[in-house]
Amino acid sequence: MWIIHLWLGLLSSIIVFVMCLTGCLYAFKNQMIDLYNKDKVYITSGLQMAKTPDQIQAGLLKNGKELTALLIPESESRSYVVSYREHQLDKSSYYNQYTGQILGQADTGANQFFEVVLDIHRNLMMGNAGRQIVGASVLMFCVLIISGFVLWLPKKLKFLKQGLTVKFKAKFQRVNYDLHNTLGFYTFLILFFIAVTGLYVTYPWVKNGLIVSLGGSSIDRIAEENNADDPFGGLLEDMLQKQDEKKNLKNTEAISIDKILELSDKQLPYHAVTSIELPNKENPRYVVIKTNTQNFLGMMLPDEVTFDKTGVFKTRELFSDKPLNKQFTALAKPLHTGEIMGLPSIILYFIVSLIGCSLPVTGFLIWWHRLRKMK
Repeated sequence: MWIIHLWLGLLSSIIVFVMCLTGCLYAFKNQMIDLYNKDKVYITSGLQMAKTPDQIQAGLLKNGKELTALLIPESESRSYVVSYREHQLDKSSYYNQYTGQILGQADTGANQFFEVVLDIHRNLMMGNAGRQIVGASVLMFCVLIISGFVLWLPKKLKFLKQGLTVKFKAKFQRVNYDLHNTLGFYTFLILFFIAVTGLYVTYPWVKNGLIVSLGGSSIDRIAEENNADDPFGGLLEDMLQKQDEKKNLKNTEAISIDKILELSDKQLPYHAVTSIELPNKENPRYVVIKTNTQNFLGMMLPDEVTFDKTGVFKTRELFSDKPLNKQFTALAKPLHTGEIMGLPSIILYFIVSLIGCSLPVTGFLIWWHRLRKMK
């Protein structure tokens, strides 16, 4: 275990350090973008009442803008995000729901920075070759975490305290060893989870293994079933229904957005961040998605409900009703980035990733010190 830990650590240390560092930077992406656009994101209500979606739609239409989607935040101090069509172009802007003023589109400076960070994190800005290097290094990191835990296990119970504390008053080499040993133990489960969810994106066999372990069918088996049966039966039926709606309700006036929100609140009776997509050429239905946080851990879970143009209820898809494998598939990205529980989990992931950055450094120093002693 010690030999495996040493050589895999030396082989992957630089890549693991880069992955953890870029992970730290990317953790606060949404918060940094909001801060960068704070003059548009954060507003004050004063004594004014927020405009209703119907009023927003009418106001935009007067200015030649056709509303296509609306994002309503949970906090009253945050602006709405409106998507609209103007001069055959699709645009998205922040919108002050109290004054009716379009605050402008998000500045792209912060976005460009985080796109570079993400590109480094995914593939070292080297395309598919870099992606394979990153995947192999993260795979080594998973083995490092397991072997590190085995090496941490105390031989006797009386040595347990030594593995759980850092002796800061000792010499540098002892402090460095304790930091590597102790911090590695405290973070190994979360680091392993982050690494595995990262491998889920890189390697199909990891994705396949996780889906099967959570009760789903393997990718190969799904392909075989698709060749034998009609795999798109449900999808085809839904498409035919939408085609009928397009044809039969083509000249029918759409129900108001306010009424759709009222109907959706009956289907999803809780207050949350809400997005509304209006009927369009591709989809003749209203699509309302609410981010449900009313669960034990406060996780952000999406629930969806749809209506036709006249307000007739069509579908309701609750996250809690999905099988475990589909729940994991839907949440793989926020589980990997730490966005799943909002700011508390982001801070936790940031600290864990920061410790992950330190492990290759402290591990290298341990090896270097031992190498010098041997010489």
